[in-house]
Amino acid sequence: MDITEKPSLVGMTREELRAALALLGVPEKQLRMRVGQIWSWLYARGARDFDTMTDVAKTLRDALAENYTLDRLQMAEAQLSNDGTRKYLFRLADGQLVETVYIPEMGRGTLCVSSQVGCTLTCRFCHTGTQKLVRNLSAAEITGQMVAARDDLEDWGLQERSNSGSRKITNVVMMGMGEPLYNSDNVAAALNVMSDGDGLSLSKRRITLSTSGVVPEIADMGAKTGVMLAISLHAVTDALRDELVPLNKKYPIEDLLAACRNWPGLSNAKRITFEYVMLKGVNDSDADARALVRLLAGIPAKINLIPFNPWPGAPYECSDAARMQAFADIVNRAGYASPVRRPRGRDIMAACGQLKSASVKQTAAEKKMAELAARGLGR
Repeated sequence: MDITEKPSLVGMTREELRAALALLGVPEKQLRMRVGQIWSWLYARGARDFDTMTDVAKTLRDALAENYTLDRLQMAEAQLSNDGTRKYLFRLADGQLVETVYIPEMGRGTLCVSSQVGCTLTCRFCHTGTQKLVRNLSAAEITGQMVAARDDLEDWGLQERSNSGSRKITNVVMMGMGEPLYNSDNVAAALNVMSDGDGLSLSKRRITLSTSGVVPEIADMGAKTGVMLAISLHAVTDALRDELVPLNKKYPIEDLLAACRNWPGLSNAKRITFEYVMLKGVNDSDADARALVRLLAGIPAKINLIPFNPWPGAPYECSDAARMQAFADIVNRAGYASPVRRPRGRDIMAACGQLKSASVKQTAAEKKMAELAARGLGR
């Protein structure tokens, strides 16, 4: 097999890895053991070379090296914010680009993972929504973001460290580029790899799936993954939400909240997070806060108040600090935790709602350079 045609084992599910080993002639009675061994090397120890897999027979290591690679996503760029946030730009095999963000905090670190190149939802406050959807990410490309981030952060070791203070990535949020529930099969497969206890080993309660409200997919995703749910709500009336989150025209608030009430395992221990971006003079009044409380009555919930993060050409402004605090106080008095999220990574456009891969701009620049080169004007 030509090296350029070799697929990578990194990002494979257990089922895919089992099939790969079967194709190499591993006997049926050995498959479970061999899958377990290689799975641990891939996802608990972050192996970069087949020869490091010392408990795997050399003949099998040689066959793996001949037919597969351990290649990661290619890191096109990494930016470090003055607050410690890291933004990664990954180049995919077809040349497309996608962003991933790592947010370090005291005692924890959160990786914000993308599910699509671009987005189809066009939410008015979100920079990603200004980039047209190019394609869904594969399950391997979604998992691969976490693997590549662990490489960069030197965050490998035995799985028992995964949720301890010694881990740098302790939480994953599917809140990057794209709408996860428009790529539900690949997202579910990737999240199940991330939560597998013998590999990347994140607790399902440390993985949060965020959706703008693709109602038909919500319950099924909960059953498939068992992770936590976050809803991008942002408005308390259909009229305003139709403007801010156009998907609401298809799945209005009443239908969305009905789906939330049916989320598998919903309880005080497994609360739904409702995300609410604070837009000055748009959705931040005391009346909006009281309406939000009434809207969520009976749903075990946490409300994340998100200061609007500006981007070039944005049509909104962020609510004033005093206004956000007054809003939060009303929600808090009603019994809901409602922290005002501290913006992270604004200086590198890595904050919530700011992600937009450089693919559009970079592609245009590359085209221009190609044109200049063709005319003999390039460097």
